[in-house]
Amino acid sequence: MEGLPSMASLRAFDAAARNLSFRVAAEELMVTQSAISHQVAQLERRLGVSLFDRRNRRVELTTAGIHYQAYVSDGLERIAAGTAVVAGSGRVDQLDVQVYVTMAARWLIPRLHTFGSSHPEILVRFNASHLDWEFDEAAGDVAIVCTERPDRPGIDYTHLFDARLTPVCSPALVHGGIGLRQPADLVNQSLLQLYTAADEWSTWLDAAGVPEVHGLLAPRFDSYLLALEAATDGQGVAIVPTFLAAADLRSGRLVAPFPIEVSQPRRWYFVCRRDRRDDVAVLAFREWLHAEIADDPDMYPAAVDAAGLGPAAQ
Repeated sequence: MEGLPSMASLRAFDAAARNLSFRVAAEELMVTQSAISHQVAQLERRLGVSLFDRRNRRVELTTAGIHYQAYVSDGLERIAAGTAVVAGSGRVDQLDVQVYVTMAARWLIPRLHTFGSSHPEILVRFNASHLDWEFDEAAGDVAIVCTERPDRPGIDYTHLFDARLTPVCSPALVHGGIGLRQPADLVNQSLLQLYTAADEWSTWLDAAGVPEVHGLLAPRFDSYLLALEAATDGQGVAIVPTFLAAADLRSGRLVAPFPIEVSQPRRWYFVCRRDRRDDVAVLAFREWLHAEIADDPDMYPAAVDAAGLGPAAQ
């Protein structure tokens, strides 16, 4: 494939991907909805893949679209930052951010344009890490990590949020075959999970009152993104943080078969070297993260305890 796609098609795709709406993308870019549709279709033909699933009046990103958005969003942010420098808007600070691939694709990147708008002088570069829960100083200036032990010497940990876990699966898995009417029915299902978080199913099953259930032999994954895709494909039931599955649950691609959520054994933190805690770029990114989390209702959803009697303990 020679050359690059047009800037118009990339901007149209980026806006549609962030908003999951051609109409809203059109309003943002001040063009017609048909122009957005035309640019996206042109881009899909050039790439030879579908970037969106078009379903009646809504659209959802395909797996290819999720991955491509990460590149396009990062590229547009870098172009904006470079433009600011060349135009004399000021010096650009580079901030390398270590982040898990699912956190980047499902939560961070769709919001990143707001940080770029507020801080065009800061160039954010991502290293999508998912094999190690801990901060790797060689991979980034800062990181978003999920850990049980925020106590490494010389590292500053700022608590961001506590996630909650729930099983999710394809709607067809709930309504077809033997179905899923109660947690004990999971004995007949493949229980999908991360091999770096093998305790999450057992934590949920204990809370649901069925600790003896082990389910069928199932693949293990190195990211929630892959576990979610396998669940969407009907290959089993995945245990995931609810905020990472929120968009899929709203769209109907996935369902939560049981109204039971439990606290994830690990907590989520923003981390950096202690001697860089007050760097301008680090401080700006940390404050932006706090604001985005506070504005996102999916971070603190109403949860029901295992007995179904009310809000679960935090």
